[in-house]
Amino acid sequence: MARRIAVLTGDVIDSRKVTDGTQLYNVLDTTLTTLADRHNGRGQRYRGDGFQLVVADAGQAMTAAIQLRAALIQHSEPHQRWDARLAIAVGDDDWQATQALTDADGEVFVRSGQALDAMETPHLSLSLVEAEHDDCLALLTRFIDDLVDGWSHYSAEIVALSLQQPATQQALAEQLGIRQPSVHKRLRAARWALLADTLACFEKRLTDPDTR
Repeated sequence: MARRIAVLTGDVIDSRKVTDGTQLYNVLDTTLTTLADRHNGRGQRYRGDGFQLVVADAGQAMTAAIQLRAALIQHSEPHQRWDARLAIAVGDDDWQATQALTDADGEVFVRSGQALDAMETPHLSLSLVEAEHDDCLALLTRFIDDLVDGWSHYSAEIVALSLQQPATQQALAEQLGIRQPSVHKRLRAARWALLADTLACFEKRLTDPDTR
């Protein structure tokens, strides 16, 4: 039976310039596994720096994309920023978690791959397979992409922790070994309040495409 899923296809930006490729791939593999478990999907890395992630709950697609990019930025090398291009496609498909991604050839998988191939300047795109182009969602995607592009290591780290599970600023401070005012400063620098609200909007719209 077909259900509404999201497919994220991506690759690491400037991966050939990475000094420690083993560490990069370890971070990417671990993150894909974690996100697949968290979002009831499946992830796989291809051709070194290429990868794909299926999210069974389409409403969580943008959140998963931000979690993945945050993990890369957080674990970047001291003098190099790790990040990825990501093309998200959302649509109905009969894919099941037991099916290998290499065998998946539904429209949502094809659309995600095509969107990545066509991507130029932006690092994030969103396609709705069975709906007309949505200018508002496209604008919000551009906003989130621009926001993430401006993150430091500390911004990515605090967002990654905040997305893992709800926690007070004091709890985050204790986890990071810093003071609560420093957590507040990092959350503000990451534009966390706006990001959280925007992700909630994406969750609602991607779960129910008729929501306006």
